[in-house]
Amino acid sequence: MQQIVNFIIRNKTFLLFLLLFSISVLFTVQSHSYHKSKFINSANFLTGGVYNSMNNISEYFSLKSQNEILAKENNRLKSILYNSKTKRNASYIDSVTFNALYKFRTAQVIKNSYNTTNNVLLVNRGIKDSIKQDFGVITDKGILGIVDQTSKNYATVLSVLNSKSNISAQLKNSNHFGTLKWDGKNHVYTQLIDIAKNAVLKKGDTIITSGRSSIFPKGVLVGTINDFKLDPSENSYIINVELFNDMANIEHVYIIENVNLPEIKKLLNE
Repeated sequence: MQQIVNFIIRNKTFLLFLLLFSISVLFTVQSHSYHKSKFINSANFLTGGVYNSMNNISEYFSLKSQNEILAKENNRLKSILYNSKTKRNASYIDSVTFNALYKFRTAQVIKNSYNTTNNVLLVNRGIKDSIKQDFGVITDKGILGIVDQTSKNYATVLSVLNSKSNISAQLKNSNHFGTLKWDGKNHVYTQLIDIAKNAVLKKGDTIITSGRSSIFPKGVLVGTINDFKLDPSENSYIINVELFNDMANIEHVYIIENVNLPEIKKLLNE
């Protein structure tokens, strides 16, 4: 307290000046409309800048929750989109929500390999999230792989960049279909084999999933034709497909469950 008193005594002249200056500014602002409007505009500009900065900081720290909200919304929209396609293709009469053939769950990639022969990803969803073997995995841009092994909290995903991966795919502009099989050379491309040689091919054409498996619905994007050639027997084409996904930069994914998969597996096993 004594230090405060000493400070006031030492700086009494300056403090008196500040007080009188403040009073004069107040009287000037109050008695002149021009000065008053300028003062209010300046105050609004200052407080607006402060609140804007605080809002930007708040938005930054809420990015995680906002991403989760967006992921859930994308999840819902994808479920509607692919189930609507299935409904039209199969002539279903039930509503999409009632007779949804595919369910979607969001997940995050916590480990990713893309430059080995048999690449595998690790995602933060497992048995407790009802994730099982042979569930499909995609991103917003296209196909990623198939769930291979699961634990309580995690699952490994067999990447399309894996020599053991075999996924049915087709030309978007026709019904010619084949198998996606990676040659192990370049993570930007995968290969679509066994395409009939009477198929009309053009560089830049889109490749999608064919829907001829119990894992992926028809129409999931894969990539575009980069080049193609006849296989050694010259009975079918080998197509070099440039993937839509940047396989070296994967974070958020969607896991697809075909609700009829157990029934299909049981029937095939019998």
